Amino acid sequence: MSFNNQYRPNSFGHLPPVTKNIIIINVLMYVATILLKQTKNIDLTDYFGLHYYLAPEFKPHQFITYIFMHDSQNFSHILFNMIGVYMFGQMLENVWGAKRYLIFYIATGLGAALAQYVIMHFEIQHTLTEINLEIDTFKTDITYVAKLIDYKAALLKNSVVVGASGSLFGLLGAFGMLFPNTMLYLYFFIPVKAKWLVIGYGAFEIFSGIRNNPGDNVAHFAHIGGLLVGVVLVLIWRKNKQQFY
Repeated sequence: MSFNNQYRPNSFGHLPPVTKNIIIINVLMYVATILLKQTKNIDLTDYFGLHYYLAPEFKPHQFITYIFMHDSQNFSHILFNMIGVYMFGQMLENVWGAKRYLIFYIATGLGAALAQYVIMHFEIQHTLTEINLEIDTFKTDITYVAKLIDYKAALLKNSVVVGASGSLFGLLGAFGMLFPNTMLYLYFFIPVKAKWLVIGYGAFEIFSGIRNNPGDNVAHFAHIGGLLVGVVLVLIWRKNKQQFY
């Protein structure tokens, strides 16, 4: 099913329940992260952001909770993610129903986490190997070795993934498959059909991930993972002749 007309989202008050609650939870967690850090020096990212498994802060529940966390130093991170959930989430929830939509949202978030985790593992292990070689080489220099150990601890602590971007890319992929000819506005100005937007974003994320710019802290492979899981789920549900619409 596709629409040739332009897509206009409902107002916030008329959002379906899961989409509305996802946005509310994300905003509450974002505000709580800022307030607790400023007043109690408690960083919720330590508890709910997805850490590398060797980090002391790592807990299995973080594979889910990281989806509802965002960088408290980057307002645009949560702003654009929630705009995307608002735009695409409500349409998909109305098509699938609350239960299937929630399953899809969590599944794409997990897929994004696993994809980024694989990349994180190889990058961190490579760095840890280099640090351990340095420690072995300069083990008599106690001061230098202490700095290397501190650097290793900081590396593990700061290797953390947060954000709903993976799930959002899953929503974008599903929207592009179900409503390929719906006109969307890129950056609120440039009209483009949903199918071309999905293909364009997917290609950009693959290019950005492969380029691996040292100054780029965006989890591009999480975006790719969420998008791929979203596309695969839609294909599986279609193959099983489930009724989407």
